[in-house]
Amino acid sequence: MKPCEISWFSALCDDDYEFLGVPDPRLKSSWEHCRDIVMQAETGGFDNILLPSGYQLGIDTTAFAAAIAPMLRRMALLMAVRIGETWPPQLARQIATIDRLLGGRLTVNIISSDMPGEMLASTARYARTAEAMTILKTLLNGEPLDHDGAFWKLKLDPPRVGMMSGKAPLLYFGGLSPDAREAAARGCDVFLMWPDVKENVAAIIADMRARAAKHGRTLRFGYRAHVVVRDTETEARAYADRLLSKLDAQAGAAIRAKSLDSASAGVAAQAALRENAAGDGYAEDNLWTGVGRARSGCGAAIVGDPDQVLAKLQGYRAMGIEAFILSGYPHAAEADLFARHVLPRIDHAALAR
Repeated sequence: MKPCEISWFSALCDDDYEFLGVPDPRLKSSWEHCRDIVMQAETGGFDNILLPSGYQLGIDTTAFAAAIAPMLRRMALLMAVRIGETWPPQLARQIATIDRLLGGRLTVNIISSDMPGEMLASTARYARTAEAMTILKTLLNGEPLDHDGAFWKLKLDPPRVGMMSGKAPLLYFGGLSPDAREAAARGCDVFLMWPDVKENVAAIIADMRARAAKHGRTLRFGYRAHVVVRDTETEARAYADRLLSKLDAQAGAAIRAKSLDSASAGVAAQAALRENAAGDGYAEDNLWTGVGRARSGCGAAIVGDPDQVLAKLQGYRAMGIEAFILSGYPHAAEADLFARHVLPRIDHAALAR
């Protein structure tokens, strides 16, 4: 197998806890706290780090990416951008500028968001996202743009300042609805999945390969999950239980509902995974769904000893996953544990364009 990309997660969207659902002022989203997570990942040897974005939550992602980029020496950034809140030509300039601040290592996570305060129907919203990906790729490949779409009609030269490589960055994108899958098949480079049982992961990969092939394209695949690794499985499972030991059910529901994507097909799939899990919250060996009781989006964790966590990742790799975006609570401490106990044992590198 080719080396896989191992990324961590910086909690720009107020998603860091010692006990899930219990706010801790020391772990709230701030420049200092999120910077420290990124620098821990850089020191630990991770290849990339996701900088998430949420209009109602935390600090601004693009501003943070520009500030942190010059501080990094080797790690890439995966900057999330919310398409509903952007004008693509200006976004292209921002991406190219930050890429240069980072020394040419920027990747982009496309989010098919609404404009805050609006509610665009799913089909239209994902069609707008597909248009945006086309515009971004054209301009960031250094090509003139002549675009006549439903949402933008633009005839522009590319921005003078382009990507250091001269090529558009890898676009990461996820979503499970038919509209989301079609947008991904048409425009993204890395299709991201949230945790699921192995047979469902395999089915999604097969479906997305077939959809992309209809457009004469191929996709790479990424897997976003939390992780709890300890010396023994017993210790790992005990720590997972500890994370939920102070969770109030109503507080957890409020956290899940606060996210703007709380009604998406992907979130519904995470809820179904949790509801169908065994009484201890495990959907299959070493895949624990308890995290989803206190957050929207990615709602499960790989839990086990270093051998079990490694075996789980290697199993996903054998299925076709080339990129992992991992996280844990608290994020800086868990990045250190994973970096020491698992990362040196897996063949990994940033995805090549």
